[in-house]
Amino acid sequence: MHGSPEVAVLRLGHRPGRDDRMTTHVGLTARALGADRVILPENATQSRETVRDITERFGGPFEAELTDSPYGLVRDWDGRVVHLTMYGQEVQTVEAEIRTAHREAPILVVVGAEKVPFDVYEAADWNVGVTNQPHSEVAGLAVFLDRLLEGEELEREWEEADRRVIPRSTGKRVEPADDAGDTDRGSNGR
Repeated sequence: MHGSPEVAVLRLGHRPGRDDRMTTHVGLTARALGADRVILPENATQSRETVRDITERFGGPFEAELTDSPYGLVRDWDGRVVHLTMYGQEVQTVEAEIRTAHREAPILVVVGAEKVPFDVYEAADWNVGVTNQPHSEVAGLAVFLDRLLEGEELEREWEEADRRVIPRSTGKRVEPADDAGDTDRGSNGR
């Protein structure tokens, strides 16, 4: 979030055809829930383009980029590394420690796709489990980011948006960003 050290999300692994939707959702979740950028494997170009398109239409700032050296990025990260895994420490026992560390240094949140090499577990400052049960990596990322940022990401103001979603109790409403500013934020949309 603005004024804090960076939160970057790294997607480890991408199997074209099998992981396309999930990799895209990792990027969209990172964006929507307060990360500053997502770094995707070099073979996830379509996912990167989708995230960039959403950012262009619904606002930022947010960066989506590709890397040909994800393990090098983990190894050489200038900050702290959090690896999300169902085998890790319970998020509720380490979240305060991670938040404190984030006040001083950038955080790289690592989200795997396929089997993650043991080197990543060793390189991480924290191996964190949102739950120790099988679940979606997208769900794990969402819960972790919300815990890290303590809900502040839900109040974010999006810059340079072309469109805005107008909250409603029923139905869907998306308006050009210029028109959306007139809507009462506390309204239930009726």
